[in-house]
Amino acid sequence: MNQYLYNKVPLHLYHANQCDPKKCTGKKLARFGLASLHSKPGKLPKGAIFLNPFSELALSPTDNDQNGIVVLDCSWKEVDRTFPVWKKKRFKHRALPYLLAANPVNYGKPFKLGTVEAFAATLYILGHIEQAREILNKFKWGHTFLELNHEPLDAYASAKNSKEVVSIQAEFMPTALL
Repeated sequence: MNQYLYNKVPLHLYHANQCDPKKCTGKKLARFGLASLHSKPGKLPKGAIFLNPFSELALSPTDNDQNGIVVLDCSWKEVDRTFPVWKKKRFKHRALPYLLAANPVNYGKPFKLGTVEAFAATLYILGHIEQAREILNKFKWGHTFLELNHEPLDAYASAKNSKEVVSIQAEFMPTALL
């Protein structure tokens, strides 16, 4: 096991090979040893939090990250086709609440987070703020993600459960998205 992951929340990603490898934040995290890249879905840890934008449950501080966090690294253009295949019961499917992307490809777009942003948001909400900062520091624009989303992230991190996270997100979402 990667020495970095010891005493930290394990970060796992399955790469769908749909995005530009030069812009892929997931692969960069793996190159730096900050996340484990898996080539076979069966090797992903059972019981891990699986970030799924179609999940009916929002991520909340009550979610147990003991088995790690799993991200399916795919293109947003293919998300509707890619995610339905991953309805496996072996994971705890959770959706991230309303946040704005800070990455150069989707800057300012709601919900269109890159892999590192999804990992960082999850870590932050679960109370692992230093680990979130650490992975974002590998990107020139990484600090911008936390600056852009500071208020909502703090609010989500203080929520009691998934239902409260959904309620809180309504405070930050433009009415056009409600």
